[in-house]
Amino acid sequence: MSDSILPPPGPGIVDDERRLWLLATGVAGTVATVGTAVPFVASLAPSERARALGAPVEVDLGDIAPGAMKTVEWRGKPVWIVRRTPAMIAALQGHDDALADPASERNQQPDYARNATRSRVPELFVAVGICTHLGCSPTRVPAGTSNPSVGPDWPGGFFCPCHGSTFDGAGRVYRNKPAPTNLEVPPHHFVGATGLLIGADEDAG
Repeated sequence: MSDSILPPPGPGIVDDERRLWLLATGVAGTVATVGTAVPFVASLAPSERARALGAPVEVDLGDIAPGAMKTVEWRGKPVWIVRRTPAMIAALQGHDDALADPASERNQQPDYARNATRSRVPELFVAVGICTHLGCSPTRVPAGTSNPSVGPDWPGGFFCPCHGSTFDGAGRVYRNKPAPTNLEVPPHHFVGATGLLIGADEDAG
């Protein structure tokens, strides 16, 4: 005789318990399979935004007035486009002794921008707006600005408020401030009468 005081479960109870156990096991297995499959599928199908981050960006230059600057995004980074005036171009001369790399010998630009203006044409300057020191975003400071951080002989350019790095109007390190290299000039070329394609050279396939 059994010592249990409970009656043995009837056939209906055993079937119900078995059905619930099988259902729970099946659901757990399905969840585990889906949890494994989703990351794998996602790795095979990158998002449209991820693709777009590496694609060239076309910019209309028609709305940039002389002396003005336009900022666009390319590969998740801000890119400055400055339409220089004749005075701004002239201000790039005469202070080579204050520049860390006046001839742009370090590879921070395509070969066609390895010149005094660091650009394809003197009137248009294109640069990544990220300080080469620790990645902060500098601000534009025109010549003649009363700002003790840039000094009275400031030729115009960019000032990084994070650690005081300064760059002239061609993005060259000025007064040997902490930035180790000139601002990056991305690959770019002109498209049509007023277009600029950032992220690709003319001879790119």
